Amino acid sequence: MNETEGLRFRRVHRPQVITDELPEHRYKGSGYSGKVFQVTLLSLGGFLLLPLLIVILILESPIHPEVFSLKEPPLMKGCWEPNLKLREAQRLFEDQIVGPESIANIGDVLFAGTADGKIVKLIGRRIHTVTRLGKLPCGSREEESTCGRPLGIRVGPNGTLFVADAYLGLFEVNPTTGDATRLVSGGQVVAGRKLSFINDLAVTQDGKKVYFTDSSSRWQRRDYLHLIMEATADGRVMEYDTETRELTVVMENLRFPNGIQLLPDEESVLVAETTMARIRRVHVAGLNKGGMDTFIDNLPGFPDNIRPSSSGGYWVAMSAVRPNPGFSMLDFLSQRPWIKKFIFKLFSQEVLMKFVPRYSLVAELHDGGICTRSFHDPNGLVAAYVSEVHEYDGNLYLGSFRSPYIAKLDLRKV
Repeated sequence: MNETEGLRFRRVHRPQVITDELPEHRYKGSGYSGKVFQVTLLSLGGFLLLPLLIVILILESPIHPEVFSLKEPPLMKGCWEPNLKLREAQRLFEDQIVGPESIANIGDVLFAGTADGKIVKLIGRRIHTVTRLGKLPCGSREEESTCGRPLGIRVGPNGTLFVADAYLGLFEVNPTTGDATRLVSGGQVVAGRKLSFINDLAVTQDGKKVYFTDSSSRWQRRDYLHLIMEATADGRVMEYDTETRELTVVMENLRFPNGIQLLPDEESVLVAETTMARIRRVHVAGLNKGGMDTFIDNLPGFPDNIRPSSSGGYWVAMSAVRPNPGFSMLDFLSQRPWIKKFIFKLFSQEVLMKFVPRYSLVAELHDGGICTRSFHDPNGLVAAYVSEVHEYDGNLYLGSFRSPYIAKLDLRKV
């Protein structure tokens, strides 16, 4: 090998040495950048997660849920088969009335309580204020307890209105003059528990007894979703004697007792136990007084008010269902209280309500809890948030706890 060839050999191999070192330097550089990126990403993640961890670990949940179990929802077939019949309803007084929870009638005149604390009568297309049970201002969550929130309403034997206000108590109202007499004060302590959420009522034919539900001693109406999610078993059925003015507890330890309806013999009342998706029969007189059994269990929805039907049955309103097939969030959460706590740490009741699927369902039930017909409005497109079904003159008038109208369904069309 001559000198020239040796030089050529060395020149060939020097670049190879340099080239062999370059990947090593590149690897060290990319490794450093990768570590910087990982540290930055972890720091950012920690920064974003820190407030969430504080919420989870430090803040106390406003609810203390109890574990309870619901049966697998019934299949929505047969009488419960989904349909669109409620969409045949027409809206009355739209955007003129808000939250007409319950409805009663004297002749062709309808009466209802509204979200702004008033008792109104509806004549033709006109709305007249009968009275205001609370005091202004009204409209906000904070003002509701002083403004009042009339819920259940009935016509008594003397043509007066009996009204259950969630905060203010039970009233007897003259529908002509608007004079209101308080029968029971809301917020008072009875048998060691406060009347915090007076809901619905039923009056005997002679007007001597008024039965009403006190949905909770812990939660007020404005926190009704807290009550549902906590599944507190502190609801009661109460009896008020209009002659002696005595107030007694008929049944206790119910989970959100809601609508109430006297049976024809007036020895028992039907009570919607909303959280448990069932209707109970509570014996208020006779040999079985003080007892309770189940009228219908495992409904496909969560029952609200109960009212008589013209065929001898009972109309039940449900504003949320337990679809089967499908997924029911409340059923899923019933045995997972830690998830409920976490949810209420993060979101307000108003925000959570936006995630509750709307589905209106009303059903006619007969003795033995037999469903004879049901009307549906999936997604609540026409009749949303139904709370009561009041039948009069061949029509169903649908009350709502938050919609700005009354829906009217002509039974001849369905």
